[in-house]
Amino acid sequence: MRPDLVFGADFIAGFPTETEEHFAETVDLIDMCGLTYLHVFPYSPRRGTPAARMPQLPREVIKKRAARLRAIGANRLEAYLQTQLGTTQDVLMENGGIGRTRAFAEVAFRLPAVPGPPGTIQKVRMTSHTAAQLIGEVVA
Repeated sequence: MRPDLVFGADFIAGFPTETEEHFAETVDLIDMCGLTYLHVFPYSPRRGTPAARMPQLPREVIKKRAARLRAIGANRLEAYLQTQLGTTQDVLMENGGIGRTRAFAEVAFRLPAVPGPPGTIQKVRMTSHTAAQLIGEVVA
């Protein structure tokens, strides 16, 4: 009903007792849900918590799983950004001369363009992208 919506989720890689099968289910879930934005961080024990008393995974396994999830997230974001090329969108300007689309995609502008002060909404045509952000031009 709303093909313009994108979703993201937070992931902890290597939580105690996570098996290879559990990790594979996480990867499958990312695809099944069509997630675009992944916030991934490796599990690290916090003293005094129940999880800190559980059997821990080797640190190297945790790091590899987190890296794999981050790579999946980067690929999914780049694929999404590709679908936005040629579109014209409202962009909320932030500090530093960047903006955000309604779907949270970060937008940068070719210099010397000054798209507008923070808090303003600009009509922007998406002309290209990097691995993590759209590049746009303000539509006059």
